[in-house]
Amino acid sequence: MGFDTIIRNGSVVTATDTYTADIAIAKGKISAIGTDLPAQNASRILDASGKLVLPGGIDVHTHLDMPFGGTTSADDFETGTRAAAFGGTTTLIDFAIQYKGQPLRQAFDTWMSKAANKATCDYAFHCIVTDVSGGQLSEMNDLVDEGVTSFKLFMAYPGVFMLDDGSIFKALQNTAKSGALVCMHAENGSAIDVIVQQALAEGKRAPKYHALTRPTTAEAEAVGRAIALAEMAGAPIYIVHLSCNDALEKIREARDRGLPVYAETCPQYLYLSLDNMDAPGFEGAKYVFTPPLREKWHQEKLWQGLKHDHLQVVSTDHCPFCFKEQKEMGRDDFTKIPNGGPGVEHRMSLIFSGGVASGRFNANRFVELVSTTPAKLFGLYPRKGTIAVGSDADLVIFDPKRKHTISAKTHHMRVDYSMFEGIQVTGMPDVVLSRGEVVVEGEKFLGRAGRGEFLRRATYAQVNG
Repeated sequence: MGFDTIIRNGSVVTATDTYTADIAIAKGKISAIGTDLPAQNASRILDASGKLVLPGGIDVHTHLDMPFGGTTSADDFETGTRAAAFGGTTTLIDFAIQYKGQPLRQAFDTWMSKAANKATCDYAFHCIVTDVSGGQLSEMNDLVDEGVTSFKLFMAYPGVFMLDDGSIFKALQNTAKSGALVCMHAENGSAIDVIVQQALAEGKRAPKYHALTRPTTAEAEAVGRAIALAEMAGAPIYIVHLSCNDALEKIREARDRGLPVYAETCPQYLYLSLDNMDAPGFEGAKYVFTPPLREKWHQEKLWQGLKHDHLQVVSTDHCPFCFKEQKEMGRDDFTKIPNGGPGVEHRMSLIFSGGVASGRFNANRFVELVSTTPAKLFGLYPRKGTIAVGSDADLVIFDPKRKHTISAKTHHMRVDYSMFEGIQVTGMPDVVLSRGEVVVEGEKFLGRAGRGEFLRRATYAQVNG
């Protein structure tokens, strides 16, 4: 048979194995893996000698084209997916937001239209549920049938996103039956709100107070409560953007008891700390996102959590707002600074560099964290997240030795600063393929807007049951 492309001589890395092989691609899928595959019929040969061949990265937490506090996140589905591809990420799961009183279907349709004709790589959606007072529980099941098999709930942001425990419990009972997965933003929103109002009354308005008004205990308490509600409902639960050791201890304890509890962390919590909030003037606003940055000692605890599988996934919570014009909306009041930071482009390199190149864990664990486990938990495996015959040919030829200094001058995200400015990473993608098409080659983007496909996902229970 004829192959479209053969990747030669690479060191193939999956979550479980590392071996030298050629990979043949036909019609967007991996069609053969072996040694010395016949090249005469292939229209293109990519030489991966001395390089790793990885499954494309899957970032299960991004916010593209998202309205927030009177503005909208700076990357849309075109610029965001393009930046992701430059970093070796070939699949995103974004969030369709249901506003109070809205049917869930309306939220899904709104976000589908944001992505259509724009996304350059494949995408899916979680649905954010902010209101279960009407028929939303049955609507959740309708969305599961459409391939939207995960829902995000908030224990923070009273009056905007926050649900009470009874509503959360009902939603968890519902997903226990449907096989879907709840993603939880776990912070004690009511207590935080009191602390925030007290800080403002005392005239504490600088960006740093965003972090100082959201204590680690507020996160840990909510993580513990979320786990308890899920346990009572007999449902699995996934904690998003875990930032501190207090919360990590709750996850570890629940997993030690055998509960289906999972958590992600993000590169900002592994590389940045409260010290960044001391930047001069208003610069600290660059680091205003939720949960906030923590004291530096939490970083190594999180790295160890990734190593020992207390944490299962690294995603970015990519939600960029330009420093000039957008972040400045909160110059006199930290509560008005749009929450979020840019990260989708550098996740793979930051985690490879800090994890594999630094000797904390091996390349198989790296693949598990950035691709395979996200695919399994969110119903994309084995179509995505591995290198196997029949899987989509989402592949990254990755140079484990190439060094790169991250900078806003060279990144591809549509935002005027980098959270990781000046950090040197070891390990960078050279060539990125999405469904067999080369979309990134060195500094060249070869993809196009609208080629990304919406992914209908299986349920958590179907893949992990």
